[in-house]
Amino acid sequence: MKEIHCVVVHTPGPMWRAGAPLFEQDGVREHVAHYRQLLEAGKLTMGGPFLDAAGGGMMIAEVGADEAELVAFANADPAVQSGLLRAEVRQWLVGMRKD
Repeated sequence: MKEIHCVVVHTPGPMWRAGAPLFEQDGVREHVAHYRQLLEAGKLTMGGPFLDAAGGGMMIAEVGADEAELVAFANADPAVQSGLLRAEVRQWLVGMRKD
């Protein structure tokens, strides 16, 4: 059986301050709190920031998560609404896995 996850990919939005550390960006704490709700509801497998200069990050939803629900959740993120981040929801097929 194919293992397909919905993934939310975040990239910096127009309000992102280039060169400012991640946790000094206005709205990052609210962003984390928003996704913590999804984690606590059992709908998020893992998530976190990219550590390179480009910024952004991704959240991997549990297998079988409703894509439309995830899109609505991603768009309701305070960091997306403020313009700090952009969010794109994509389907991801696990093609390889260590047993």
